[in-house]
Parts: sequence; structure tokens; C-alpha cells
Amino acid sequence: MDRLRALEVFIAVAKVGSLAGAAKAMSISAPTVTRVIGDLEAELGVLLFHRSTRATTLTDPGRSFLSDARRILEDYQASRDAVRGAHRAPSGLLRLTAPTLFGQYYVSPVLLDFLDRYEDVEAEAIYLDRVVNLIDEGFDLAVRIGALTDTNLIAVRVGEVRRVVCASSPYLARHGLPQSPADLTGHRLIAARSVTPANEWRFAAGRTVKIRPQISFSSVPAAISAAKAGWGLTRVLSYQIGPDLAAGALKTVLSEYEPTPLPIHIVHAEGGSTSAKVRAFVDMVVSGLRADPFLNS
Repeated sequence: MDRLRALEVFIAVAKVGSLAGAAKAMSISAPTVTRVIGDLEAELGVLLFHRSTRATTLTDPGRSFLSDARRILEDYQASRDAVRGAHRAPSGLLRLTAPTLFGQYYVSPVLLDFLDRYEDVEAEAIYLDRVVNLIDEGFDLAVRIGALTDTNLIAVRVGEVRRVVCASSPYLARHGLPQSPADLTGHRLIAARSVTPANEWRFAAGRTVKIRPQISFSSVPAAISAAKAGWGLTRVLSYQIGPDLAAGALKTVLSEYEPTPLPIHIVHAEGGSTSAKVRAFVDMVVSGLRADPFLNS
């Protein structure tokens, strides 16, 4: 059995959740996928997948083995690239992750330019509003906002974001500008739960204001849309409204009361075998993000 090929097939089945789907994605026959997975399970002595007529899902041993399989293939790819000299020429699949709006507004434009420059690179960008484990989930790099907890990652600071209160100009013209956090109690407030889960907004010097939002949204874009429509004030991270500030659709208030900004880092795994695709993209995205006025104001 070609064990590296077996790992590729296993990862493909885990990704699409289907033996037939993996076969189609890899341009091989479904019986071949079935045989490879069966041989791999026989060698390991465990079932890797629960199979049903509706779906193929990982077992507990399968989930554990998935992270190891990804690491093994990544290590092999890095070693092969080094031997071939590909460490000087970016190629292969680049997997990255970032918070949803940050990725959409700031990472995607850089990524598209990167792919234009390096045609032998393919990319998979997963934008999620949670912290992912780069190694276990098979990512090459990530954008992290806030304090770093992973001490085994290389981190490059590219800017910072602020926690801001904002509203549209028509709303502020009708209701006036709040002069201090205490004035918020006289305004219509929109809560974005993913930014501020509790009914309180924290400001500089540990100052906290209890709020009673008339409407709460589970998603930041929904809260921003309501603020842009002139309905009230909301509180978000500055990068989430960068395009709206540039277009004049929103204005920030109470800037002098903002708490300490949160750092933005690009993080990737340690090691001298960092591939050319990762090094090249890190260089490009760091340069691009550091030049963005909304991330370095």
C-alpha cells in the first residue's frame, strides 16, 4: 500500500464526508477509495469512519488520526520541496484562516494579488470567528487578534484594532453626539453579541457602562447594517467598519474613552523548513496590512 497516497485519500474523504465525493475530487474510482480506506483501517486496526447511506463521518480514532495525517503530509511536502529546491519557488496549497470580516476586507485582496504573482500556488481561505489550532486543523498560517496564547508559533505583529462606538451621521444629527460613556443611556443601542456578550461596554481606565440594547444581533454585519441605516449606536472592532468609515457611512464617537487597542498578528508554525509559499505570503500580507491606515491609525 502506498501509505502517503492512503493518507491523501483519507484526508479527502474526511474533508468531503463521502467516499464517492473524495473519488470525484481526486479523479479516481470509488472502488479504489473504498479499497484504500479499508486497507488503511486494517493496517491501523481501527475504524476511521462511520459509514451510512447518508454520510461518512469520522470516528473518534479517525478524528485523532486526521491531525497526524495532515502533519505527516505537510512534513513530507516541506522535505520534498527543500530537496527539489522548491523552497525558492512558492508552489502547492496554502491554507490560511482569519476572522470573518477581517479576512474578507483585508486578507482576500492580498491573497488574490499573491495568487496572481505565483501561479503554482493554490489557496484555501477559511474565515471563522474562532481561534483555530493551526497544527491540528492543518492550516499554514492565521490572523490572530488579541493576546497570543500559542507559544510554539512564530508571530509577526502587523497592526492593532480598537473597540469603537459608531453610528451614522443622520442618527448623530438627530440625537446628538454622546460626550461621555454615561450619555449612552440616552441613546438607542444596538448590541453585537459576538463582540460584547454581556450587557456592558468597557472603556478606558476600567470604566464600565451598563447598557440596555433595544435590539441585539448574533452577527456583527447585522449590527453594522442597523447602525448604517441610522437606527442607533453600536460597538464593534474598528477593522469591522473600515470600509464604512472610509465611505462615510459610519462615524466613531467617544474615541478618547476607548480601551487599550488589541494587537493583530500573523502567526505560523515554527521551524527552519517553512515552505516558500508560507514565507512569500507572510512577507506580502505583513507589508500590506502594515500599510493599511485602519489597522495602524
